[in-house]
Amino acid sequence: MKKLTSLGLVACAVLLGACGEKPQVAATKKADDKPWQGAAGAQVAADWKVGDQASWEAHLKMRTERGQNEYTRASAQP
Repeated sequence: MKKLTSLGLVACAVLLGACGEKPQVAATKKADDKPWQGAAGAQVAADWKVGDQASWEAHLKMRTERGQNEYTRASAQP
């Protein structure tokens, strides 16, 4: 009976030990960059300059006018 009681106490201790999860917090907080300050290299448009907000917004407007708006394209398909 003594072994059964000690085995039960050990089992309870193991089960309760699984309930003690530590809080998960990010180590550092980094603010996101502005989208027009992002990419540089071969994947960007030739006439766009990194850091130029007006040029970024003009390119977005042009893409929307040329039919590259996913919201309007999705509703047009059956």
